[in-house]
Amino acid sequence: MKILIGEIAHETNTFSKVKTTVESFKQWKWLHGEKLVDKHRKVRDYLGGMVDRAEEIGVDLVPSFACFAMPSGIITKETYERLTKELTDGIKAADDFDAICLALHGAGVAEGVDDLEGGILSAVREIVGYEKPLVVTLDLHGNITDQMVREADVLLGVNYYPHVDSYERGIEAIDVTTQILSGELKPKMSLKKLPLMIPTSTTNLSPAKDINELCWAQEEKESVVDCTFFHGFPYTDIPDPGVTVVTVTNDDQALADRISEDIASEIWNAREAFFPHIDSPSEGIEKALQIEGYPIVLNETSDNPGGGTPGDGTYLLSAMLEANLENACFGFIYDPEVADIAHANGVGTTIEVKLGAKTDDLHGTPIQVQAYVKTISDGKFVQSSPMGRGTRVDYGKSARLQVNGVDVIVCSKRSQTFDEQIFLLHGIDVTTYKIVALKSSQHFRAAFEPLAHTILPVNSPGLSSFDITSFNHTRLEKPVYPLHKEVDLLLSTSRNK
Repeated sequence: MKILIGEIAHETNTFSKVKTTVESFKQWKWLHGEKLVDKHRKVRDYLGGMVDRAEEIGVDLVPSFACFAMPSGIITKETYERLTKELTDGIKAADDFDAICLALHGAGVAEGVDDLEGGILSAVREIVGYEKPLVVTLDLHGNITDQMVREADVLLGVNYYPHVDSYERGIEAIDVTTQILSGELKPKMSLKKLPLMIPTSTTNLSPAKDINELCWAQEEKESVVDCTFFHGFPYTDIPDPGVTVVTVTNDDQALADRISEDIASEIWNAREAFFPHIDSPSEGIEKALQIEGYPIVLNETSDNPGGGTPGDGTYLLSAMLEANLENACFGFIYDPEVADIAHANGVGTTIEVKLGAKTDDLHGTPIQVQAYVKTISDGKFVQSSPMGRGTRVDYGKSARLQVNGVDVIVCSKRSQTFDEQIFLLHGIDVTTYKIVALKSSQHFRAAFEPLAHTILPVNSPGLSSFDITSFNHTRLEKPVYPLHKEVDLLLSTSRNK
């Protein structure tokens, strides 16, 4: 039994002015052939689960092409064509194989292509036809489309946010594929779309936690293979973004349809609970100082590079400096220019720089600071978070700057903060600080919930702001809550072939 594997992953924030190019992907992941296997073995991500499971049960893998770029603006037409060609060329060049497992995202958008994943799957089908099983793993922030459902035999989404179960979904993809090949499984899939967009919602807490539990209860039924609540990605201006439910059964289309509809109705009934109040940076700081114990983690949801933002926003950091905090740290802000200056001057020097807010004027203004260079580093470490554990990370030239009572880490590559490793790399033990600030919406929780006394999200203007109504969606094909308050639940259904 031979299974071809590959990956093309990008979460596209179309409101960003930073276009995504081939170089954007090559900066993070661009792998062919056996390198794909070598780089993912024992790594807790989608491909890692596929590789480890296949090797465990004796399935031969045919590695093709894998790429990933940090979430950013629309993918250029030339890049989309290149990505598709790299994957399809790999498929054409492969020895005979029985099925395909792909790790995609679900919220990719390119110039002239609103559904990146649907386009990729169609291109794959043009080569292999519809006889070979095609199983796909997806991020729960995917805007799932009719085309994806038509082209794939099975779509499997992660259930958790933070995505600590990516590895398990990779394992499941291999298991499902082998079951299809053996004749045990004849998948029937049902997609239900809701007229609803929601902000980033951790599954550790209600209401997302409650919806997941309803999905898992359905999966206990003998003929139900999978039931996934896809949150969708609201930071993209396409005709049909938003929340969906995908159910897969073993040869029971009516059951798949019924379950997806039932879960969709439960989500709709709980919709207002997905929009709690989030403090401003100054409110979050004031609240943190009133809490006994430490560390208090402030996560800047509105400038989350994991959602396509620049990562150099200054609203939270400015508020921290204005509050004259002591025993506080910020990790990290993207500013390669300042990182270069720190490295050029060296440890022990004092530098005067304008920090952050160099990508646009939405996320604040540069901060004029006089900073002491405490440490410099190459920005390299191994990720320890339960999400992606084992990944080799490279944030480029990095530095720890001390600005009065705040330690500020500056890096040369844009990313959200997943775990405490970037702090430890610069000699900071976060458990000894009163306030720990970082840029992330929810993924940081996988590593920081066991470390933090309290977590306080803060929100300000930004490309991943919690306030969805602040975005100008001009291409919607129908009314969507909360942009349109008077919306009825009218479900559309899509099924695979």
